[in-house]
Amino acid sequence: MNKSGEVSASVIKRLPRYYRFLGELIRQKVERISSRELAALMKLTASQIRQDLNCFGGFGQQGYGYNVMDLHEQIGKILGVDRRFGTILIGAGNLGRAIASHINFEARGCELIGIFDSDREVAGKVVAQTTVRHTDELEFFCRTFKPEVAVLCIPKATTQAVAELLVSMGIKAFWNFSHYDLSIDYEDIVVENVHLGDSLLTLTYGVTHLLHGDDEEKKEDN
Repeated sequence: MNKSGEVSASVIKRLPRYYRFLGELIRQKVERISSRELAALMKLTASQIRQDLNCFGGFGQQGYGYNVMDLHEQIGKILGVDRRFGTILIGAGNLGRAIASHINFEARGCELIGIFDSDREVAGKVVAQTTVRHTDELEFFCRTFKPEVAVLCIPKATTQAVAELLVSMGIKAFWNFSHYDLSIDYEDIVVENVHLGDSLLTLTYGVTHLLHGDDEEKKEDN
């Protein structure tokens, strides 16, 4: 937590990982765990875990550690997984179809209630048990069902205009897979920009420096 009392972005980014690891421990029927044991599993430090959780009041007991199920539930509430935010997906191309079909929205606090595409040949097809609607129906749908979250799987060139329309219709948050950085335009809207290419570049950076490190070691050996 920073000096203003706000939880730092780095802590928030770690919460889903805590939630996922604790879920695995529940499936393994682990009932309690110490910060040291959890740190070893997650490749963090016990101090880091205690600091992170203390941002939300702390949940452990000295000499006992954490009740795994209780901590999992409490972090879930912090993340909002017990909510059902109405969610729409714009763009039923390859990426949009994959996200709609393979992401369990309900387990993450969202309910996918509509899928839209600007291609009339795509409209009417069924994706993830949902009939794709044409974007001409978007405004009426939003006025009627009042979704709060939008998933954007659309080209960068159209993102700004679509986002402006959606914000005017009450959308409060974007899960944005276009390559347009919406957080630049909307400071009061929750935006999670997902750049898959950036993630791949982070991977190639790691591989490059791993191999470069091996080369340097060989040079030193010679």
